[in-house]
Amino acid sequence: TGCLTEIHPRRFFLSAQRMAHQFGKIAIAQSEVFFESKLSTAFVNLKPIVPGHVLVIPKRVAVRYADLKPDEVADLWQVAQRVGNCVESFYKGTALTFAIQDGAAAGQTIPHVHVHVLSRQPQDMGPAPDDGDKIYGKLEQHERELKTMDPSEPRVARTKEDMQKEAADLREWFQNNDPQ
Repeated sequence: TGCLTEIHPRRFFLSAQRMAHQFGKIAIAQSEVFFESKLSTAFVNLKPIVPGHVLVIPKRVAVRYADLKPDEVADLWQVAQRVGNCVESFYKGTALTFAIQDGAAAGQTIPHVHVHVLSRQPQDMGPAPDDGDKIYGKLEQHERELKTMDPSEPRVARTKEDMQKEAADLREWFQNNDPQ
């Protein structure tokens, strides 16, 4: 058995355009999903801050981290770890950033718990040694932009085709490289 128990390549092909998950007001197409566990889902980002910026969400909508059940917390972070291994390897990163903005005062704009997983490179935020922390300001900006998106308008940051290709590439990485 492979690590992708819920996304089988043949089933994926047949249902690539169906909407798999709701993320706040945003419908996430199954074709943008690259990993699922029993309780969590990982998908590509509409507006990645750096190459390898993806999201992991619990399948059950929970607005705040404290709303998650213990098994959901464990699964969310286990999936985030596996996804981190994937994006760091796939994008040839040297580090990872994991971030949750939990509540409006923390910058959360989508009312659904989500972990940002970002593959990092030296100096990807600037030439100074401490520029890596600039990622947090960029995450806040990213969240503000998502809040103002109209879900009925076409998504213009990246094409669906680009997002589907990235998801397919990451899905293939899992099938060939995930040790679990």
